[in-house]
Amino acid sequence: MATKVVERKKLSFMENLYIPEIARGVGVTTRQLVKNMFGKKDVVTNQYPEMPAKYPPRFRGRHRLMRRDDGDVRCVACMMCSTACPANCIHIVAGENDDKSIEKYPISFEIDLLVCIYCGFCEEACPCDAIRMDSGRHPMPSFSRDKQRIRKVQLLEEGALSIAKQGGERT
Repeated sequence: MATKVVERKKLSFMENLYIPEIARGVGVTTRQLVKNMFGKKDVVTNQYPEMPAKYPPRFRGRHRLMRRDDGDVRCVACMMCSTACPANCIHIVAGENDDKSIEKYPISFEIDLLVCIYCGFCEEACPCDAIRMDSGRHPMPSFSRDKQRIRKVQLLEEGALSIAKQGGERT
């Protein structure tokens, strides 16, 4: 296969200085500034805390952990959600459970909301219906990175009793 030689256009002195492009950029910025200052009818302002934004019907919301009939967390620390997560934002520490019908439980369950892309893969991967993203709540902004890490306690506060059947008969 032969290579094709492409002749590049030789730039003039003014084109090498990029002065016309800089002037065009300053013109766009100035035009937008004037439009925002004097064309108030075109500017849209959202009064956020008083009037929250309307979310689309497909908006999932923040994560929540569901509970079993006895009030314990449904999660069996199988690590399927953290494995399916493309952003690697779910961190689980597993521990042995006293109940022999349930092998493990999460000692700690943490989701970093600043890293999460809200794809819903964790919800789809969970075989126990333990994690859901149907709260409809948006994570609140904060000045601290630590406040954007929600832990097991906060996830359980959002959750409720799940009516889905968990597990099956062991043979």
